[in-house]
Amino acid sequence: MIAHAGLIAARIEGRWRGVLIEGPSGAGKSDLALRALQTGFRLVADDRVQLWVSGGRLFGRAPDPLRDLLEVRGQGVIRTQALALAEVALVAQAGAPERIPDEPVVERLGLALPLLTLDLTEGSAPAKLGRALGRL
Repeated sequence: MIAHAGLIAARIEGRWRGVLIEGPSGAGKSDLALRALQTGFRLVADDRVQLWVSGGRLFGRAPDPLRDLLEVRGQGVIRTQALALAEVALVAQAGAPERIPDEPVVERLGLALPLLTLDLTEGSAPAKLGRALGRL
């Protein structure tokens, strides 16, 4: 399955844990990915993510033509060394977050994944992603 989303990953306890970033066009998915790269995350895919299930876990990667590419508004498409793939451990969805949310989950390809709703343009968004991954 190809999703209109971005995928970034952080190395936690020796393995790459991915965040699937979802939202409408122009919501700031690529901008959040760019800011997260500055805090230790690595790009896996921008704009389109190929998703599949293996061994009861969800994985994602960039389609071949988009590998190592990140769109930066105002600068065009830039090259960055991306990870070949990552397990998707969290879905981050563009929206207005609740002050104290329940533990929401979302289903992707038949698997339940933790869901974090956040303002993708908020300066603290990369830190929130890192904290959420660390709690999983």
